Amino acid sequence: MDAFNYSFFLKVFAGLFAVANPLGIVPMFLSLTDGDSISEKSRTARVAAIAVFISLLISAWFGNNILLWFGVSVAAFRTGGGLLILLMAINMLHAKRSRVKQTPEELEDARDKDDVAVVPLAIPIIAGPGAISLVISYAQESQNILDKMILTGNIAILAISIWLAFASANIIGNRFGLTRLNIITRIMGLILTAIGVQMISDGLRELFPILTMGL
Repeated sequence: MDAFNYSFFLKVFAGLFAVANPLGIVPMFLSLTDGDSISEKSRTARVAAIAVFISLLISAWFGNNILLWFGVSVAAFRTGGGLLILLMAINMLHAKRSRVKQTPEELEDARDKDDVAVVPLAIPIIAGPGAISLVISYAQESQNILDKMILTGNIAILAISIWLAFASANIIGNRFGLTRLNIITRIMGLILTAIGVQMISDGLRELFPILTMGL
């Protein structure tokens, strides 16, 4: 039986929480659910968490097959995903919402919708291109079924954390305030910067093996 890969668990855990940033999303959740009753906000939190779990789970288990269907190599995807994550990280370091996830026009349109749990809250704000790219990259790194289960478990932990953060959004918003939430976002952005650079580096080494000659 394969041994539990603690380093892979911690790597996936840190990466997923950095790219999703549940606490940093709280102000947007409060904005999109402004005027909703407590029960409506609870339902939105629950549905959003379930939608994030399902979308990232599909990416983890079937992402590689989707890449093969489109004829995209693992190296090319890892490089492109790294660039995407790096762009998101730069915005997070400035405490700004990345346009990779959602444009201001899309956010304004979302405020007029009755149900924002799945679109745009879960997709693409949380489970957007960056999160999906990261999950598929981790799936490609999985060496056995236990690693895949570790990835699945981390996705479940992330979904539960999102649900708890949204369910406690009013309390978090009042206690932390925008300044402290922005500090958390910047810390997550710093972690995400390192992840993006590492993905780009790994992808380029696979695309151009000559870069590793002499090392």
